[in-house]
Amino acid sequence: MSKIAVFYGSTTGTCETLAGQIAEKLGTSDVFSAADLDDAKIAEYDVLVLGSSTWGDGELQDDWYDAVETLKKADLSGKKVALFGCGDSASYTDTFCSAMGIIYEAVAGATVVGKGISTDGYSFSNSLAVVDGAWVGCALDEVNESDQTAARIDAWVAKVKSEL
Repeated sequence: MSKIAVFYGSTTGTCETLAGQIAEKLGTSDVFSAADLDDAKIAEYDVLVLGSSTWGDGELQDDWYDAVETLKKADLSGKKVALFGCGDSASYTDTFCSAMGIIYEAVAGATVVGKGISTDGYSFSNSLAVVDGAWVGCALDEVNESDQTAARIDAWVAKVKSEL
């Protein structure tokens, strides 16, 4: 069985809450702030579940800035990574969940699982987290589409589990 850890970046608590829900569904209690991501934690886990809210003009949540640099320098070969992000698709339609895309770029070398989720049913115009027409992970909008969060997490977690 793979050893799984969930790392999140959260300013208002929304992404932290979602990280807890995802961790529970993945069967792990190892949930950490992105500020705690270091080489030792990366080495300790087989699967890294990484999530961030998106701020400003499509930027990472503050706790991710050092963590992304750590990921870029880390040897991620043999690791599996799953990504989730949260954003506001109505107010930031052109950068919705783009922080998830920034993290995706930082984990080159890892096997990304849980990607390829359809963008159907989402209301946005652009995102760095869309590659080849699909999400690189689980995109969530607790501001405008909270009624869809549970179903989106369930479908994504099932996909992640099938790829582990």
